[in-house]
Amino acid sequence: MAENEEKGFVIKDRRSFDEKGDLKKETAGEEKREAQEPTVEEKSTQEQAAQNPPLPEVDFNSLIFSLSSSALFHLGEIADPQTGEKKKDLPLAKHAIDTIDMLEEKTAGNLTEEEAKFIENVLTDLRWRYVKAAG
Repeated sequence: MAENEEKGFVIKDRRSFDEKGDLKKETAGEEKREAQEPTVEEKSTQEQAAQNPPLPEVDFNSLIFSLSSSALFHLGEIADPQTGEKKKDLPLAKHAIDTIDMLEEKTAGNLTEEEAKFIENVLTDLRWRYVKAAG
């Protein structure tokens, strides 16, 4: 190969949409890709993804949401995913609510306005539900 010759490569744009966002029309020279059956590996990966949904983003609101879900579960508002039964366990519900309350106290002044409103609303809602369940 001569010194001034360069090796090149070809880029094929396989996107379905053009630069305007419209669906591309197939040209005569393009080959149609036929739908292929997924391999055993792909099926296994798809089954795992269905069984293990993606986890939520790790942030303060998702932590509070998780703790509030636990409180709602123990208040008997959410059914057990395994059995489908709703059970009340007020001491555990109170513990989850108190944990959220402690986090609100410890993080005071360090939260965004959105996070502060969220934790305040969650606590208000859970406390009312607890009073209703206990009464």
